Amino acid sequence: MPSKADKKPAPEPSRKRVFIVDDHPVFRDGLRRVIESDRGLTVCGEASAASQAFDAIRREKPDLVITDISLPGKSGLELLQDLHAFDPALPVLVISMHDESVYAERVLRAGGRGYVMKQEGPAGMLVAIQRVLSGKVAVSEKMAAEILDSISRPHQQEGEAATIGKLTSREFEVLRLIGQGKDSHDIADTLHLSIKTVDTHRGNIRQKLGLRNGTELIHYAVRWLGEEG
Repeated sequence: MPSKADKKPAPEPSRKRVFIVDDHPVFRDGLRRVIESDRGLTVCGEASAASQAFDAIRREKPDLVITDISLPGKSGLELLQDLHAFDPALPVLVISMHDESVYAERVLRAGGRGYVMKQEGPAGMLVAIQRVLSGKVAVSEKMAAEILDSISRPHQQEGEAATIGKLTSREFEVLRLIGQGKDSHDIADTLHLSIKTVDTHRGNIRQKLGLRNGTELIHYAVRWLGEEG
């Protein structure tokens, strides 16, 4: 009969692997510490831009991707769409400093499994991560109620909200930056695009929103961002 000393400790359950995409090293470090404070989680990789993240995520095969919305070059929303096309089963949790009313529903429609404000404390972040890993959706109670209300009353989705929905993710990001008072040069620097490309996006946005000129576009963007935020 083996002695107690011969008994091997039970193996630890495998940790869920999380990949972080955020362009702020300090925030990434803090988020990694929060994640690894949970014995069931570990960070398997990090990236500061969508261009770096996609190949690394394909290589690492994480159980969950956490990405910021605002990234240099491609936005987190565009990365989400790329990942969803590559592997629809891969859960993606989006975090952002932007009010959830601007992005949360769009993130869910693009295949994301949750949206969390960066102002959430460590406990709230871990709750959102565990919800997504368990197959649930992570949004605030307020946002969940708004989404359910919009589903139950689809006729109210006509008008401005439906029009905004026609924009691509990149056009949506350009509109948001216009609403923040940025000109084409600023937007080009922020998104790592040429000014010509930004101006093309502005023209497409104007056409889709039925706006006659740049002045109307600016007024619309400022008003829309103010109402959404």
